[in-house]
Amino acid sequence: MSEHHTRAELFRSLHTPGSPLVLVNAWDAASARVVAAAGVRAVATTSAGVAWSLGASDGDVLGRDAAVDLIGRITAVVSLPVSADIESGYGATPAEVGVTTRAVLDAGGVGVNVEDARREAGPPLRDVPDQCARIGAVRAAADAAGLPLFVNARIDTFLTGAGDVDETVARASAYLAAGADGIFVPGVVDPVTIGVLVRAVPAPLNVLAGPGAPTVQELARLGVARVSLGSSVAEAAYAVARRAANEALGAGTYGALADAIDYGTLNALMR
Repeated sequence: MSEHHTRAELFRSLHTPGSPLVLVNAWDAASARVVAAAGVRAVATTSAGVAWSLGASDGDVLGRDAAVDLIGRITAVVSLPVSADIESGYGATPAEVGVTTRAVLDAGGVGVNVEDARREAGPPLRDVPDQCARIGAVRAAADAAGLPLFVNARIDTFLTGAGDVDETVARASAYLAAGADGIFVPGVVDPVTIGVLVRAVPAPLNVLAGPGAPTVQELARLGVARVSLGSSVAEAAYAVARRAANEALGAGTYGALADAIDYGTLNALMR
């Protein structure tokens, strides 16, 4: 069994309801090394952070090649399983999403997030049959490669305000039947709603956490299997840059830099 296959199996095994996989999402090689050194069990990217770091906005603006190149840079510097946020698949058709999936696998990825939000004009979410075809293409590409890729189907009903619990559960059922392994529902922080989703979705449930969300321990008690911090870590890092700039250009002081990782530590992480 290849090392790639072993990492994929490991990543799949980490999705345990009640003992959630905590993902402190990275956006470049250095942030991946930092969170790996902190003790995470796997590394996942944030599409927003990746896009911003490469000079693009989030929302299917970044091209496939740039996104996949970043995955390869991260898999080259960490020995942990790496999951890629591929937005809606970097492709207009299911076949193109399959091409993206194969490229992620070739770059060393062992998991993908695929969202059902639409970026073009029209309804905020893709039609269920269309999204199922895209998820099916992801699964088919992984199967053809002989790798147990973990397919995390992101459902944006709550994030976009386009659906309720019933719509979310219906989409989850369809996506699981199409080949998804887990369900990601960002925008839900209410413990009661999370508990309902855990009981109604017969697969590992992933939630997006941050300030105001239940703690990891509380989410574990609710039966959540995966907790993602998403783009908030990159947002916080860029906030430091803005505070430092405002402070240096205003008061002429440098307090915003007081809690930085020192040069020697950070440089050593990249060796």
